[in-house]
Amino acid sequence: MPKPSPFIFYSVATDTDTTVQMLDEALVHAGFPSPVDDAYMSQPIDLNRELVTHPATSFILRVVGDSMIDEGIDDGDLIVVDRSLYPTEKNITVCMFEGEFAVKRIIQRDGKVYLLSGNPNYPPILVANPSELRVWGVVTWVMKKKP
Repeated sequence: MPKPSPFIFYSVATDTDTTVQMLDEALVHAGFPSPVDDAYMSQPIDLNRELVTHPATSFILRVVGDSMIDEGIDDGDLIVVDRSLYPTEKNITVCMFEGEFAVKRIIQRDGKVYLLSGNPNYPPILVANPSELRVWGVVTWVMKKKP
């Protein structure tokens, strides 16, 4: 029987009218500050439409742990996961292995499958029986709250 997941799964709400204002010049430079006033505001942006390409096959997870910090995914971040995408070695995935959910990169070398963390403190995990590995989806966005 699988262990309870430390992850919190959220479905994607597609019936909301919540929007956020977006600047006409949506690019922001990290150099010299520039004044902004209401004249530059454009139409509101719907974050569901922006972040979720396939609502029926997507979900959001809150990440627990530090195994993917070098990939820019920290403890407490929210990740958008799309189950309709086929994972490649370039993707970070959410998978179930040995009864537990994990956020990892999946690679194949010399006929073997490995789960890679984004933290040197966690060695690669050899998947001895690839039929026991279940890919739940590909991470498409990482959302973090800055302190």
